[in-house]
Amino acid sequence: MKKHLYTLGMAAAFLSACSSSQTPSASTTGGATAGSSAAAASGAIAANPTQYANTITAADMEKYLRVLASDSLEGRETGERGQKMAAEYIANHFKANGVTGPVKTGSNPYYQTFDLEKSSWGEGYVTVGAKKFTMGKDFFVLGASPYQNEETAQVVFAGYGIDEPAYSDYSNLDVTGKAVVVLAGEPKKADGTYLLSGTDKMSTWSQDARTKAAAATKKGAKSVFVVMGTTDAEFQQLTARYAGMLTRPSIGFGTSTAAPRAANIYVSPSMAAALLNTKTTQLASYGASVAKAGKTVASPFKAATNVKIKTARNKQPLPTENVLGYIEGSDLKDQLIVISSHYDHEGIKNGVVYNGANDDGSGTMAVMELAQAFSEAKKNGHGPRRSILFLAVTAEEKGLLGSEYYTDHPVFPLENTVADLNIDMIGRTDKEHEGKGEYIYVIGSDKLSSELHAISENANKTYTNIDLDYTFNDPNDPNRFYYRSDHYNFAKHNIPIAFYFNGVHEDYHQPTDDVEKINFQSAEKVARLVFYTAWDLANRTERIKVDSNKK
Repeated sequence: MKKHLYTLGMAAAFLSACSSSQTPSASTTGGATAGSSAAAASGAIAANPTQYANTITAADMEKYLRVLASDSLEGRETGERGQKMAAEYIANHFKANGVTGPVKTGSNPYYQTFDLEKSSWGEGYVTVGAKKFTMGKDFFVLGASPYQNEETAQVVFAGYGIDEPAYSDYSNLDVTGKAVVVLAGEPKKADGTYLLSGTDKMSTWSQDARTKAAAATKKGAKSVFVVMGTTDAEFQQLTARYAGMLTRPSIGFGTSTAAPRAANIYVSPSMAAALLNTKTTQLASYGASVAKAGKTVASPFKAATNVKIKTARNKQPLPTENVLGYIEGSDLKDQLIVISSHYDHEGIKNGVVYNGANDDGSGTMAVMELAQAFSEAKKNGHGPRRSILFLAVTAEEKGLLGSEYYTDHPVFPLENTVADLNIDMIGRTDKEHEGKGEYIYVIGSDKLSSELHAISENANKTYTNIDLDYTFNDPNDPNRFYYRSDHYNFAKHNIPIAFYFNGVHEDYHQPTDDVEKINFQSAEKVARLVFYTAWDLANRTERIKVDSNKK
């Protein structure tokens, strides 16, 4: 059932409750201590890790998740009240369990605070002589806009906007600093097959609009007007489909070192015809002329010369925070193991709360429980040799921004960071594993370190015995999950990672991703697997080696 936003109680009362009862209820069960080659230099005898793994319980994690994924936290949208309430809840949990805050700057040692930029569309229009076209009705923009203030644009038609050795719409065409008008898709031959491939299979020129923007950028264009649909009615259907995405503010870093790409401006056929000083019927016939010729055809249009554009964005700073908990190691304390998750989600859309119980409330509840388990071990004299950072990052849903900020501004040197174990969605079962028992997809464990992969395998074989599925570890898998969660920002810096993931399900990024659908027993097993893996990484004598370079 979809959850709708309801009248909230006072936030202060909620936060007071968060800070008063965070100690997990789990108790130590079983597991006598035993000697180990990983004993700390302090002389303490390392315990059987099962003693502390058993403090990781489904009941504890359910307690945490019923807070994190409650309507009261409003979907934990980056920079908004619910995200900040979640941050305080996590930080209070760390503090209550004796896990310290390692951040030296700012007022809260558990917070790594930084500013993102929130931007939304302001005034947007294009005028062609006396005709005025408005953003949201006649055109829309994806990505950045180079027209913050009104500018006069020089328009040029470039066919389908394709640039390949055997077929280039840019041959003998100077588009430097201009607004290029291109047709969507790619040309076909008279027999209906695609001209580029000679088959019925389209190329990336049809599949990804960024390809045309990149080609236009390479040629020096300032923007690309992409003609969508053959009628204005088709275009209106398209804008209705993307209305939510187009009106929702975007969040990112305010500055970028990446080279600017020509803006993609999607326009109706009527607007395109006005830009090219022609009629929609003549514009539509261009494709037929290419099909007949079987090659590029020079522009038959004489573009309008009195075009002005403004597509302004309203921008404001958006403070947010990663939450960090730290357990200092003993003789190898300068080396660090990171255990990460993201605690942000999608917020509220059209009055409906997207609670994100599995994504990634489940990973965050596991990080919280792992923190108490390692803290319990340290209290009993069995602390880790290497230090451990429990990292709950913000803004993952906005493009892995929280983990990117941490790895660009690390609290601990990246060269001393041994590995990142990242937990993102561990509480559901995908269709491929229904009725087949406990499992988890493990992604990336062998990409940079064969030793990390072996440690993970051994931890599972020795303690948890669940199915470790490596389907998504295949570099040819089209989902490319290796690049889609926070571990990747560590991997980019040559730090070995393992990513724990249950796969997608029908409630992924839907308001129906609720606590009632979480399998806490399965999540408990996965969290214990992460614990055993981290225990080995933290206590082994030799640091794992970076000896692989797989895609």
